[in-house]
Amino acid sequence: MPAAKKFIGLDVHQDTIAIAIADETTGKEVRFFGTIPNTSEALHSALKKIGQDGSQLRVCYESGPCGFVIYRYLAKIGIDCMVISPSSMPRRPNDRVKTDRRDAQTLARLLRAGELVAVWVPDEAHEAVRDVVRAHRQAKQDLAGAKATLKSFLLRHDRRFPGKAIWGGRHWRWLSEQVFPFPHQQYVFEEYKRRIHELEDRCERLEQVLAEAIEEWPLAPIVMALQALRGIKLIAAVTLVAEIGDLHRFDSPKQLMAWIGLVPAEYSSGKRIKRGEITRAGNAAARSMLIESAWHYRFPAREGRALRERNGNIPDNIRSIAWKAQVRLCGKYRRLANAGKQTVKVVTAVARELVGFIWDIARNTPIVAMEPQR
Repeated sequence: MPAAKKFIGLDVHQDTIAIAIADETTGKEVRFFGTIPNTSEALHSALKKIGQDGSQLRVCYESGPCGFVIYRYLAKIGIDCMVISPSSMPRRPNDRVKTDRRDAQTLARLLRAGELVAVWVPDEAHEAVRDVVRAHRQAKQDLAGAKATLKSFLLRHDRRFPGKAIWGGRHWRWLSEQVFPFPHQQYVFEEYKRRIHELEDRCERLEQVLAEAIEEWPLAPIVMALQALRGIKLIAAVTLVAEIGDLHRFDSPKQLMAWIGLVPAEYSSGKRIKRGEITRAGNAAARSMLIESAWHYRFPAREGRALRERNGNIPDNIRSIAWKAQVRLCGKYRRLANAGKQTVKVVTAVARELVGFIWDIARNTPIVAMEPQR
């Protein structure tokens, strides 16, 4: 006779874990086990006590700031664990009470009912690359903020650059000539400039670390292949692969489009069909990078020198897919723009179709075998 199953819901926080238990029998009430410290020893002791009757345990918790440490620990000791996205949790519209106890019980109940969908869990090597990608993105955002702060300071004091291209050599020479009437005011101005230089140096260092990090990465071949596409250089390619993960797990381009959140939301009932804006579900960083890449297709299709140099070591079948993508997407951008569509909608439509070509390139790029993720 197979062992009975127990479904365990964990509401994980920085210092504590709330635990609830749902027995295999559907009619039984979900029990609250208690709250324990968030340590591997305390969790192991609690699960050992819950499963002392020989029951088979299945655990789930929501992804969050505590990462995948618990998932990896439970996998190591042989306990089945599922990590779910908080945004995919079914919630009742009239449920206004939220506590750790109720959250743990809800997770256990939904896990028993089979209504939860697991997220893809990266291995530690993949997560390490993703950490560098996110550090670089944060540095770029900080750099943009620092530049905006300096621009606001100059505008506030009516210092206007006479040229057009800012942050180039001429602009920095002009900045070096600016003198303010008070010493402490000049000090603030110099600090703003120094902050920009520091962040530019940080971005360069992180780009170098990123290039080194992907040399032995199993997904590096996909990163290289994606750079055959117009608008996707090293940083964009690494960001997409690091944030999406193993693209081979998607059976169709539509699945990938939906996962990224580039498909229209739908509100349909009976004969009435209404589609709205994109869902914006899934990974915001990957979606943002795709939107940025889609802007490059507003110009006519051509293979410039920089693109030819990137494509030097890329297989012919991948280059063929990339050229087909460029011809189609440039034409689509021009066709929609000429039809009077809003620019943001045109770019979004191009980004959505670009996902299909990314999926195709990934499927045609062999990678080093990866450990299966549950």
